[in-house]
Amino acid sequence: MRRRVIDTTEEMLDVIRRCDVCYVSMVTQDGLPYVVPMNFGIDNNVFILHGAKEGMKMDILAKNPNVCIAFSTDHELRYQHEQVACSWSMKYRSVLLRGMVEMIHDYDEKVSALNVIMRKYAGRDFSYSAPAVREVQPFKIVGFKLTGRAYGL
Repeated sequence: MRRRVIDTTEEMLDVIRRCDVCYVSMVTQDGLPYVVPMNFGIDNNVFILHGAKEGMKMDILAKNPNVCIAFSTDHELRYQHEQVACSWSMKYRSVLLRGMVEMIHDYDEKVSALNVIMRKYAGRDFSYSAPAVREVQPFKIVGFKLTGRAYGL
């Protein structure tokens, strides 16, 4: 079985839409890697994530907004010969997104961004209390590039 490049935007977006979680990687001011699993939403090819207004993730992104986000789905363990360890592998489809974080500060834009995420998981929009909106920090990924790979599918 061979790896193949996923070379259409539509297939890469299909992989992303099928994922429940993404892994957002960034680099600390000390040059150390930092990765965190996150929920996300996508609407009209705009990727939305969110977090608390304060904390390590926001400190890192304030100094270096570059991120690499990994999405992976369709995992299936397979083997050619059950007794031969090196014949075991995993089928998958994955996409990497590289881009920059842009914070969303406007109240109405924050509500809209939060609803992009909630539509992915709950299938509907919500209303939010003003304190909840003030304390959350949604952000979008801009200037991004997608690359995809598949194995066995």
